[in-house]
Amino acid sequence: MTRQKTPPLDPEHRDEALAPLIANGWQGVEGRDAIRKEFMFRNFVEAFGWMTRVALHAEKLNHHPEWSNVWNRVDVTLITHDCDGLSDLDIRLAKRMDALTAP
Repeated sequence: MTRQKTPPLDPEHRDEALAPLIANGWQGVEGRDAIRKEFMFRNFVEAFGWMTRVALHAEKLNHHPEWSNVWNRVDVTLITHDCDGLSDLDIRLAKRMDALTAP
């Protein structure tokens, strides 16, 4: 059984889908149809705990971020590799990441 390719964001609704993310600190990635954001935490334990919570959601979506962690900082890039660009999965995961950082 072959996995269906994830469709890219609908061009008609793309700006509408990205606007709240851009307003919340997400940025386009030069040379790629991707978004990125740097998350800052008080310390390593908080950063790693957040990554663990995000990982559970990513696994449920079967959509995994490109990310790296250095002490209290997590740098995240979201892209859907099977459509080589942004998809609804990226929007959903970005919103979840933002929600998990809310106080």
